[in-house]
Amino acid sequence: MAKVVLKQVTKEFNGQQVVKGLDLVIPDGSFTVLVGPSGCGKSTTLRMIAGLEQATGGEILIGEQPVNDLPPGKRDVAMVFQNYALYPTMSVYDNISYGLRNRGYSKKECQVLVEEIAEVVGLAPYLKRKPSQLSGGQRQRVALARAMVKKPQVFLMDEPLSNLDAKLRNQMRVELTSLHKQLGSTFIYVTHDQVEAMTMGDQIVVMNEGQIMQVAAPMDLYQEPDNLFVAQFIGSPAMNIVPAAEREDQVWGFRPEKALLRHAGVSSVGHADAMDMHGHIVSREILGSDTLYHVETDKGRVVVKTDTESLLDAGSAVHVTVPLSSIYVFDRATGKRIARAENGVRQQILAGGVV
Repeated sequence: MAKVVLKQVTKEFNGQQVVKGLDLVIPDGSFTVLVGPSGCGKSTTLRMIAGLEQATGGEILIGEQPVNDLPPGKRDVAMVFQNYALYPTMSVYDNISYGLRNRGYSKKECQVLVEEIAEVVGLAPYLKRKPSQLSGGQRQRVALARAMVKKPQVFLMDEPLSNLDAKLRNQMRVELTSLHKQLGSTFIYVTHDQVEAMTMGDQIVVMNEGQIMQVAAPMDLYQEPDNLFVAQFIGSPAMNIVPAAEREDQVWGFRPEKALLRHAGVSSVGHADAMDMHGHIVSREILGSDTLYHVETDKGRVVVKTDTESLLDAGSAVHVTVPLSSIYVFDRATGKRIARAENGVRQQILAGGVV
């Protein structure tokens, strides 16, 4: 196990800076997820930690040791790739033991280690099979076992579940988080899927355009986003953003589940402490116990999430009411969050004429 530290790490390709001065501490034993849209620099950052890409500037430390000048094999890390990278002509046993043999382990030592790891990841019955005889989830386990058998300080995973179907991906998320708790090792995991990030990581690093937008625990990201990008990237459906009344320098945001949706004929209750919008339902999505309503309001299109007990029809005239305590205030120019309504913005919103 080891802590990983990045100090002002940059990366340039063809004169263009794709990773811009990252400062990041990945605690020893954490499950840290780097998440962001395609091209944000998360995989490049992971590859620099692994030594597969050379950092243009800055310093990378693994377990207090600077590793910028160390080759990948000397960094005591193991990487699991998106495409598994298994040897198709080798058995599962040989795929797992290949790295050990190259490092000089005896045949007996290899056998003990491989069988131990195979038991942990549920591959013991498949050691004699070829990768082509395995399911996608089993192949992913082989890739994990090959990394685990080295007993590295840090596990690096670059979208390892993206090639699996939705059901198997959900299953493997549970298995990976359980495996992390069992091993107690440092996991650094890259994904573009914010749901995957929220369900797996204990520390999430949100990236965009080569920069870190916020580092926090999952629910802290959801409940206390630092800026508009995080507010709209984390959460499904995304946070609603509407213009601020009489404040062109601001926008306001609220989570879909925090809004109350009622038919236009129903009178407002508790109106003095809420923002009220008028509109009509454009469409609805029934998701079992929840329903998403897409509503065109006098402040723009918003999404409201409610339970499915009493449905409203598309085309219905409605009111959307949001408690002031659930409204986030953002600076329009910088995107930075200014405050929450319960933190002193209530009077400002009331003065803006939204009630």
